[in-house]
Amino acid sequence: MKEKILVSACLLGLPCRYDGKSKPEEGIIALMEKYELIPFCPEIYGGLETPRIPSERVGDKVLMKDGKDVTENYSRGAEGALYLCKTLGIKKAVLKERSPSCGSGKIYDGSFTGTLKDGDGVTAELLKKNGIEVLGESDTLAR
Repeated sequence: MKEKILVSACLLGLPCRYDGKSKPEEGIIALMEKYELIPFCPEIYGGLETPRIPSERVGDKVLMKDGKDVTENYSRGAEGALYLCKTLGIKKAVLKERSPSCGSGKIYDGSFTGTLKDGDGVTAELLKKNGIEVLGESDTLAR
């Protein structure tokens, strides 16, 4: 039986990003040979539409570029990801870098200028707090 890994759905080619597009990564897709990949988009699970206004993390909140507070949606999505990991025995996740949900180590700073800061997205933070190893697409198991 293959080990299960949670993967940001956009990295597997599903068009769920804020701009309605995907960011398929061949290295991530190639992981299917060794692992059972479980696609998940916390933002969609949390009730946000595709496409949607971009969001960034500002302190403990997640705000859309127009100022709307979508923290509750992001928190609901993170809880859904954690539930899936616990239910399926998932110990690793490969998540979209810099995202306010999935970013690990570096995320956009909330100024909507493309500036990065140290920190984690809401989902990455919750998974890490619960012992799930979180990787970004540039430091995946495929390399």
